Amino acid sequence: MNVNEYPLFALSREHQEIRRVIREICDDKIAPAAAAVDEEARYPQEAHDALLASDFFAPHVPEAYGGVGADALATVLVIEEIARADVSASLIPAVNKLGSLPVQIAGSEELKRKYLGALAAGEGGFSYCLSEPDAGSDAAAQKTRAVRDGAGPDAGWVLNGTKRWITNAGASQFYTVLAVTDPEKRSRGISAFVVEKSDEGVSFGAPEKKLGIKGSPTREVYFDNVHIPADRLIGEEGRGFEYAMKTLDHTRITIAAQAVGVAQGALDYALGYVQERQQFGKPIASFQGIEFMLADMGMKVEAARQMTYAAAGRSERGDADLTFFGAAAKCFASDVAMEVTTNAVQLLGGYGYTRDYPVERMMRDAKITQIYEGTNQVQRIVMARQLLAGVQSNI
Repeated sequence: MNVNEYPLFALSREHQEIRRVIREICDDKIAPAAAAVDEEARYPQEAHDALLASDFFAPHVPEAYGGVGADALATVLVIEEIARADVSASLIPAVNKLGSLPVQIAGSEELKRKYLGALAAGEGGFSYCLSEPDAGSDAAAQKTRAVRDGAGPDAGWVLNGTKRWITNAGASQFYTVLAVTDPEKRSRGISAFVVEKSDEGVSFGAPEKKLGIKGSPTREVYFDNVHIPADRLIGEEGRGFEYAMKTLDHTRITIAAQAVGVAQGALDYALGYVQERQQFGKPIASFQGIEFMLADMGMKVEAARQMTYAAAGRSERGDADLTFFGAAAKCFASDVAMEVTTNAVQLLGGYGYTRDYPVERMMRDAKITQIYEGTNQVQRIVMARQLLAGVQSNI
């Protein structure tokens, strides 16, 4: 049997080349700065510049709008490899996809040309403003309001409110913002808009002091009588929440990719360490207890990887069971990342608990993958409802 007859289970040559190229960039430009970025809690400018120069800044943008048009699997590979070196840096392409995907899904052709084109050209990053102080897992409980600024179809909007936990806030130039346009309709009264950092009335809170991903600024975003032109409404009025949920179906897979990447990075480092560390006259890798830990770590990382790639395929095709697979990949991979990075710290013993070694940073970074873009408790609710509705393919 020739395995090449079954390409479903192997990366194409093109995808393998993408992995090789982005890994070289990570090894040369991103990994060397990762510890300093974390220690100084600063934006990973080295990664930003390297990704921009290599067209990996926002690889998902279609060629029609000036991007490279990477498919969902290629984008996953990019994010996975960057996260293997530095999770904070992986949020650059991940959040650029998250923030701009509503425009790609539902925006007018004019909006796509303007903002996807600017993103592809590196004119600014794109963040996603959904969460609020009182609207986390209950994302429909929005309080940010957008009201008509005048009458007629060409009337713009005035935006007021606060968004919380916004990744790369302040660093990004563009923002997809969800706001209530009809408070009587709950989720069906929410619309989506593109807001620019330079718009009068837009401001930012102080950076959050976080456990991990310290290189990615997380801030509140404030909107104080921000005037938004009519043509910056994304899609149709009242359908913003629908676009937001469709976006998350696709982008939860990028969080799974982050989780796989950081888990792989921790496993790689631990493998090197246990083969060098001597105790009782021999490498600790020769002890069965260590071997069992390594076996479980490798097995679970690979299972998470395959689930993530399978979900990426469904994202590209727009399969009916994407919601289940996106939630499953994100939930499983992030749980694996937390387990594997914690075990990597254990394998290094006291050294693993110090900042002189990267696995403690990886463990701290891994934790957020269980929380953002929907907690893993929410992912389990999503999966259960999909199962109960019969929306899962029979393979």
